[in-house]
Amino acid sequence: MTFSVPPVTGDDDSETIATRLRNGVGLIAVGAHDGLSARLAEHAGADLIWGSGFEIAAAAGVPDANLLTMTEQLEQCALIARSVGIPVIADCDNGFGNAINAALTTRRFEAAGIAGMCIEDNAFPKRCSFYEGVGRDLVSASEHALKVRACKEAQRRDDFFLIARTEALIAGAGVAEALDRAGRYADAGADAVLVHSKKPDPAQMVEFARQWSGDVPLVAVPTTYDEVSAAELHRIGYGLVIFANQGLRSAIRAVEENLRVLLASGRAADLRDRMVPLARVFDLVGLEQLRADEAAYLPSELTLVPQTLRPSALGGL
Repeated sequence: MTFSVPPVTGDDDSETIATRLRNGVGLIAVGAHDGLSARLAEHAGADLIWGSGFEIAAAAGVPDANLLTMTEQLEQCALIARSVGIPVIADCDNGFGNAINAALTTRRFEAAGIAGMCIEDNAFPKRCSFYEGVGRDLVSASEHALKVRACKEAQRRDDFFLIARTEALIAGAGVAEALDRAGRYADAGADAVLVHSKKPDPAQMVEFARQWSGDVPLVAVPTTYDEVSAAELHRIGYGLVIFANQGLRSAIRAVEENLRVLLASGRAADLRDRMVPLARVFDLVGLEQLRADEAAYLPSELTLVPQTLRPSALGGL
């Protein structure tokens, strides 16, 4: 199936994720690790937010290796969901354990208002797909298929969107193994299948899509094969394209470079043209809504942000 990019992205919540994909609409998700990064992705035009396990772990200062608990991941993804008006899909690694753990994960994330989640066939504890020189074990296809079925039977909302992810290509197995696993997960009830590759070119992904005969949409994460565009992936059959970590990686470069400049000169003014003004932060966190709420609900003498203090007046503090 070929997917097309809608003329306007990021503001169509009239249909579920599954419905939009069934209708041939190609979607783009952007990774986030907190409310602000999710809001930036929403403002940029993302259709969905990916509650990135990689980003959330990195923001906590730990490797992406099942070191954070389900509760910690849930807390961040719930915060993300409260911060944006577009659907959030949570990266739930391997479901934080066996099928019973994964079923509980489904109920907790669904209850938090998260639109869907993704579970992968890495054994617990997982290792990030891009880590070199580490053990990489997959559970059997039959075990992961049972985990997928447990998650689907645990959900209470029909529109909760479950992505089953196979790491077969990451683990060094061929396209045939990835296709077999993906087919089993689709048969178990997955709403979409994510096939992951760490090759620098998209040849594996192209071949997988060419041979895929399943009824559910495919999902791609072009982190290493980054020359291919989302539109090209949509055209060959990947309904959902996830840019899973580019936001965090961009932020790290900007912060590192700016802090080097700042500490070398000792003058904050040297960063004036290298960062947003305070007024932009005020806009992103909803200061105008706070002012409106204060005007509506607080006596004038109790307002937290005096009306005379506009962003421009605070910009030099």
